[in-house]
Amino acid sequence: MNLILAALGTAALLALAGWFYQRAGRARDARRFSPLGRLIDIGSGSLHLYNIGEGTPPVVFEAGIAATSLSWQLVQPEIAKITQTASYDRAGLGWSGASLPRGSIWELADELRSVMDHADIPKPRILVAHSYGALIAIAYAVRHPSEIAGMVLVDPVATCEWSEPSESHLKTLRRGILLSRRGAFLARLGVVRLALSLLAAGSQRLPKMIARASSGRSAAITDQFVGQVRKLPSELWPIIQSHWCDPKCFEGMARYLETLPQSAAAVARELALTEVLRDVPLIVLSAGNASPVQRAEHETLARRSSQGRIEVVTGSGHWIQVDRPDAVIQAICEMITATA
Repeated sequence: MNLILAALGTAALLALAGWFYQRAGRARDARRFSPLGRLIDIGSGSLHLYNIGEGTPPVVFEAGIAATSLSWQLVQPEIAKITQTASYDRAGLGWSGASLPRGSIWELADELRSVMDHADIPKPRILVAHSYGALIAIAYAVRHPSEIAGMVLVDPVATCEWSEPSESHLKTLRRGILLSRRGAFLARLGVVRLALSLLAAGSQRLPKMIARASSGRSAAITDQFVGQVRKLPSELWPIIQSHWCDPKCFEGMARYLETLPQSAAAVARELALTEVLRDVPLIVLSAGNASPVQRAEHETLARRSSQGRIEVVTGSGHWIQVDRPDAVIQAICEMITATA
């Protein structure tokens, strides 16, 4: 009994120490990493908006499911030399507030529109959306077609894979949600901060042991995400690290993953029943390593527009904007020229 009590007491002390370590770290991060842009109050909460450049039509960037405005940092500054640009962090991610909508794709489209309206970003707008963000962009076009000047969809998520997910896809989804929920818990105890700090300091063995102990088989998901982040400018790494030490980011990712099947199904239904994209200038960038199923959906999506085309970006993975930012920049420039 004494050994059990001693073990429980030690665990409680470690948890308390971790909580204080996390709290001190968050205060330090807030001092070191102020938002790149500004916080916009849209009523339901505050969202971070990064707005640079001048001119019309403005280019609005929508990130992938767990990504933020920082994922566009190899592209947005180049486009800002030509016209006005705006990227933002969805609720629960990056510098935005933790307040989350109920999660429907329509609410997320309304959230995107609201932050751009509150920031006085002119209409119509060119939407540039990556992966899951393409679902939000299409939902926006369904609701407000007159506000869309054109769209560049960067390796959009395949609705056929997620609207009625196979057992394999469901397994991947469950792992991602589990990793996110577990990550939120460990972040509150300072474990995520400790692991990332050790990794940044050059230690490899202990951070990997922590990741595998906490994530299990899902550790591969973390490895893939870290690999993509490493392709961004090195000065952004500490900022991204600070975001992923915050429990709200894990909770936000879990919420978006949980609603992915419903979101994909809603967009697939609209595309099947309406001609929402028929008159929208559209470029679909398909990753060089896209599967046959994904490539087929990208081709079908491009054909839905009378002004649509697909471009297969060789030498790229799913994150085309970090693997081949030149291809994304070129596509956006073509869209600006076509819609100006």
